[in-house]
Amino acid sequence: MNIPQELKYTKDHEWVKIEANVATVGITDFAQKELGDIVYVEIETVDETIAVEEEFGSIEAVKTVSDLFMPLSGKIIEFNTALEDDPELVNKDPYGEGWMIKIELSDESELANLMDAKTYAETIDA
Repeated sequence: MNIPQELKYTKDHEWVKIEANVATVGITDFAQKELGDIVYVEIETVDETIAVEEEFGSIEAVKTVSDLFMPLSGKIIEFNTALEDDPELVNKDPYGEGWMIKIELSDESELANLMDAKTYAETIDA
C-alpha cells in the first residue's frame, strides 16, 4: 500500500498536500483500490467556499458512487480538468496526476486534525 510520508490524511481516505496557503487534495491509494475502476469524477463546487467535512463532489466507480468531503475549510480554486477525459488517472496515479482539487485555506488551525502517514496506515490496517 502506497502511503507517502510527506502528505496528510483524513478518515475519509483523502490525502492533502500543503503548499503555502493552498492544499491539493485527492483520494488515497487505499480508497481507489476499494472503489475499483473510476469512471467519473464530479466536482461542481469550483469557486465556492466550503466548510470542513462538507461534501464537495462525488466519485463514481463501476459498482458504486462515493461522496467526497472537504478535508479543510476553504475556497476551491481549481479542479483537475484532466479527470474529465481520463478519470482513471485516479486509479493509475492517485498521488500525482490523479489529484482532484486545490483549496485556498481559510482556517490553517484545521491542519492539526489531519493524520500523518503512520497514523493513517494504522487506521486502514485495523
